[in-house]
Amino acid sequence: MSSSPLRQVAVLGTGTMGQGIAQVCASHGLVTHVFDIDLARVEKAIANVGTSLGKLVAKGKLTEDAKAATLARLVACSDLDRACRGADLVIEAAPESMDLKVELFTKVARITSQEAWFGSNTSSLSITELGSRIGAPERTIGLHFFNPPPVMELLEIVRGMGTSEATLERALDFAKVIGKTPIVVRDTPGFATSRLGVAIGAEAMRMLESGVASVQDIDRAMELGYRHPMGPLKLTDLVGLDVRLAILEHLHREVGEQFRPPSILRQMVRAGRLGKKSGRGFYRWTEEGPIADEVFVKKQ
Repeated sequence: MSSSPLRQVAVLGTGTMGQGIAQVCASHGLVTHVFDIDLARVEKAIANVGTSLGKLVAKGKLTEDAKAATLARLVACSDLDRACRGADLVIEAAPESMDLKVELFTKVARITSQEAWFGSNTSSLSITELGSRIGAPERTIGLHFFNPPPVMELLEIVRGMGTSEATLERALDFAKVIGKTPIVVRDTPGFATSRLGVAIGAEAMRMLESGVASVQDIDRAMELGYRHPMGPLKLTDLVGLDVRLAILEHLHREVGEQFRPPSILRQMVRAGRLGKKSGRGFYRWTEEGPIADEVFVKKQ
């Protein structure tokens, strides 16, 4: 694999993570093609990046010129060929479905050059399986960003069984380019961060089910007692309850009973209470900020 410098990136997916990853890449000088089959979604994602950058300008953390330069590096694409042709790196931020990711990267592999490499933002699915099924194991690696990507410092790099040393080095170089601190983990279910994070989140939900404490007090326990920047229930709202449920179901199958999803999580997903993206989860998400939902307060 060539060691040519990274110039062009394609980000596939325009959800919270996709637009955040695109912002990070473009902010650090990389031409970034943002893809979704619906062009309106791409344009909305780029507009959201503009809003995010505008807040930094208002706080004096970014100049207007830097904002304009970042937005100029974002290219809206609804055609996969246009998005990926010429890309040195393709990052998928699609929903947590192995079949969907395989289908997407199989198409990408036909479009890109043999020097291009592929990064998956999956938080739990097997990089080894993904690389094998798309026929490019040596060029496939996990690039697990954290929400929100422009703020969170960590990049979890997941090496599959077939991932080459060259691809790993490229991933480490990429982390440096975009200002992230990397950790390298072996491809095991849940990697390191998701396995630890969902374990804490699931236990917080079980505590809530049992009436141990309120939503707000469970979160405060971790924020003030353990210096977590955000409590596990608020973090679950931010990540998305449907995403957390998918991860727990995967870990329950792969690892064991300790990852069985709590009943309250299944019930809330069925009710469409997915967290911040739906406006309600363990908190009600208002323009003024999140408010702990009183429905969870146990009457004494």
